[in-house]
Amino acid sequence: LRSTPSQFKVMSELTASLSETTTDNNNDNDSLTPSTFLKTVLGRPITVHLSSSTRYTGILSCLDGYMNIAMEQTEEYEGGQLKAKYGDVFIRGNNVMYIATEKKIK
Repeated sequence: LRSTPSQFKVMSELTASLSETTTDNNNDNDSLTPSTFLKTVLGRPITVHLSSSTRYTGILSCLDGYMNIAMEQTEEYEGGQLKAKYGDVFIRGNNVMYIATEKKIK
Protein backbone atom coordinates (compact mmCIF):
# COMPACT_ATOMS: atom_id res chain seq x y z
CA LEU A 1 0.00 0.00 0.00
CA ARG A 2 1.17 3.51 -0.78
CA SER A 3 0.27 6.58 1.21
CA THR A 4 -0.66 9.75 -0.59
CA PRO A 5 0.51 13.23 0.46
CA SER A 6 -3.03 14.03 1.65
CA GLN A 7 -2.96 11.01 3.99
CA PHE A 8 0.30 12.27 5.52
CA LYS A 9 -1.31 15.68 6.05
CA VAL A 10 -4.35 14.03 7.64
CA MET A 11 -2.15 12.09 10.04
CA SER A 12 -0.19 15.21 11.05
CA GLU A 13 -3.42 17.18 11.53
CA LEU A 14 -4.88 14.35 13.60
CA THR A 15 -1.77 14.15 15.75
CA ALA A 16 -1.96 17.89 16.41
CA SER A 17 -5.68 17.65 17.13
CA LEU A 18 -5.04 14.66 19.39
CA SER A 19 -2.70 16.63 21.60
CA GLU A 20 -5.26 19.45 21.87
CA THR A 21 -8.29 17.27 22.67
CA THR A 22 -6.69 14.84 25.10
CA THR A 23 -4.83 17.18 27.45
CA ASP A 24 -7.09 16.04 30.27
CA ASN A 25 -6.01 12.39 29.97
CA ASN A 26 -3.21 12.64 32.55
CA ASN A 27 -0.43 12.95 29.95
CA ASP A 28 -1.23 9.59 28.30
CA ASN A 29 -0.76 11.14 24.81
CA ASP A 30 2.36 9.05 24.15
CA SER A 31 0.33 5.84 23.94
CA LEU A 32 -2.35 7.18 21.56
CA THR A 33 -2.04 7.01 17.79
CA PRO A 34 -4.11 8.79 15.13
CA SER A 35 -5.98 5.52 14.67
CA THR A 36 -6.94 5.27 18.33
CA PHE A 37 -7.80 8.96 18.36
CA LEU A 38 -10.24 8.45 15.49
CA LYS A 39 -11.88 5.60 17.38
CA THR A 40 -12.41 7.94 20.34
CA VAL A 41 -14.24 10.52 18.21
CA LEU A 42 -16.77 8.06 16.77
CA GLY A 43 -20.22 9.43 17.47
CA ARG A 44 -18.91 12.97 17.99
CA PRO A 45 -19.29 16.07 15.80
CA ILE A 46 -16.50 16.50 13.24
CA THR A 47 -15.66 18.68 10.27
CA VAL A 48 -14.15 17.09 7.17
CA HIS A 49 -12.22 19.37 4.82
CA LEU A 50 -11.82 18.09 1.28
CA SER A 51 -9.07 18.90 -1.20
CA SER A 52 -11.72 20.69 -3.30
CA SER A 53 -12.20 23.18 -0.39
CA THR A 54 -15.67 21.77 0.30
CA ARG A 55 -16.37 21.20 3.99
CA TYR A 56 -18.77 18.75 5.63
CA THR A 57 -19.89 18.89 9.26
CA GLY A 58 -21.76 16.14 11.03
CA ILE A 59 -21.52 13.17 13.36
CA LEU A 60 -18.77 10.62 12.61
CA SER A 61 -20.48 7.24 12.37
CA CYS A 62 -17.83 5.07 10.69
CA LEU A 63 -14.26 5.23 9.41
CA ASP A 64 -12.01 2.65 7.78
CA GLY A 65 -8.29 2.24 7.18
CA TYR A 66 -8.50 4.06 3.85
CA MET A 67 -9.97 7.15 5.57
CA ASN A 68 -13.37 6.52 3.98
CA ILE A 69 -15.81 8.35 6.22
CA ALA A 70 -19.50 7.82 6.96
CA MET A 71 -21.30 10.73 8.63
CA GLU A 72 -24.82 11.42 9.90
CA GLN A 73 -26.74 14.71 10.16
CA THR A 74 -24.36 16.21 7.63
CA GLU A 75 -24.20 19.73 6.24
CA GLU A 76 -22.20 20.71 3.14
CA TYR A 77 -20.43 24.08 2.95
CA GLU A 78 -18.73 25.74 -0.02
CA GLY A 79 -16.99 29.06 0.42
CA GLY A 80 -18.37 29.26 3.95
CA GLN A 81 -21.96 29.10 2.68
CA LEU A 82 -24.33 26.26 3.56
CA LYS A 83 -25.13 24.43 0.30
CA ALA A 84 -27.08 21.36 1.41
CA LYS A 85 -28.19 19.23 4.35
CA TYR A 86 -28.02 15.44 4.16
CA GLY A 87 -29.00 12.61 6.43
CA ASP A 88 -26.14 10.20 5.78
CA VAL A 89 -22.99 10.89 3.75
CA PHE A 90 -20.13 8.68 2.59
CA ILE A 91 -16.86 10.46 1.73
CA ARG A 92 -14.14 8.64 -0.14
CA GLY A 93 -10.87 8.84 1.76
CA ASN A 94 -8.66 10.05 -1.08
CA ASN A 95 -10.67 13.31 -1.16
CA VAL A 96 -10.05 14.11 2.52
CA MET A 97 -7.54 16.83 3.32
CA TYR A 98 -8.08 16.68 7.09
CA ILE A 99 -10.57 15.99 9.85
CA ALA A 100 -11.22 18.34 12.74
CA THR A 101 -13.16 17.67 15.93
CA GLU A 102 -14.98 20.05 18.20
CA LYS A 103 -12.82 21.11 21.12
CA LYS A 104 -13.98 19.88 24.50
CA ILE A 105 -15.69 22.49 26.61
CA LYS A 106 -14.58 22.44 30.24
